[in-house]
Amino acid sequence: MSGTVMERAANATPPKLARQIKGLSDKTIAWIFVAPTIFLLLAVNIFPLIWTIRLSFTNFRVNRANLETKFVGLRNYERILTDSDIWLTMQATAHFLFWTLFFQVLIGFALAWLINRKFKGNDLWTTIIVLPMMLSPAVVGNFWTFLYQPQIGLFNYAIAFLTGADPSSFSMIGEVSLAPWSIVIVDTWMWTPFVMLICLAGLRSIPDSIYEAAECDRASKWRQFWTITVPMVLPFLMLAVLFRGIENFKMFDLVVQLTGGGPGSTTELTSINLKREAFEKWRTGYASAYAIILFVTVFGLASIYVKALNKVKER
Repeated sequence: MSGTVMERAANATPPKLARQIKGLSDKTIAWIFVAPTIFLLLAVNIFPLIWTIRLSFTNFRVNRANLETKFVGLRNYERILTDSDIWLTMQATAHFLFWTLFFQVLIGFALAWLINRKFKGNDLWTTIIVLPMMLSPAVVGNFWTFLYQPQIGLFNYAIAFLTGADPSSFSMIGEVSLAPWSIVIVDTWMWTPFVMLICLAGLRSIPDSIYEAAECDRASKWRQFWTITVPMVLPFLMLAVLFRGIENFKMFDLVVQLTGGGPGSTTELTSINLKREAFEKWRTGYASAYAIILFVTVFGLASIYVKALNKVKER
């Protein structure tokens, strides 16, 4: 059947075009097939980036497009880098980023190490642990908002049971000192399974023969852990940190559902602040410069980190 279709296609091809196709190299034919995809990627990714860079040097406001757009040079970048409110959002983002990565790596590696020991009910517990990362951030945000309610939330009652404090005496999402930790707890609960799976893949990639050789040399379990397990799982851990670091730097939906950036601006991350500048204050040129600064920051840090990751893998 396929031969008949091919024959019909060959017969339907004009002789002049058929001669031209026969003269094309395999590389040229490959480029013909790939070109539409490359063009689509350029249209979707590169063009908006170039347009954003252009807008970042202007005072353009999308809600006042009829007004004259003026070129302001580096003024937008200067205002952003000298704005104390911007630096506060950077600090809030750094706090969120550091502690979520710390807890996710620590707990994720511990869970992977336990599950790798293959006990009874291993598969069941793995499925249960992985469930949170399968949920939508909007669902998780609403779910934890209910849990954090001072009067009826189960989280407050759990803390009260452990510490003896009054459940209604504190509010995780309503107090300045607790709100940053509330989003750290939720993100850790949701994405620790992702880190666990990557670490589990690293643990199961270690050949048993290495541990057998270490036992023959009378190496203790503790020494095996630090000289075999940790070095061989480290590239996987670093890869998990890279993925989660990029995702958490641009975290938006989960925090909006939980705190909306409040109380005040305590949990206002850079992504939330950027959205407000662009779609609430309508300072499009200013927001474009803000977006470019964030892009350069993430790209620069990720590039340095990837180089470090490659050096670790080459060891």
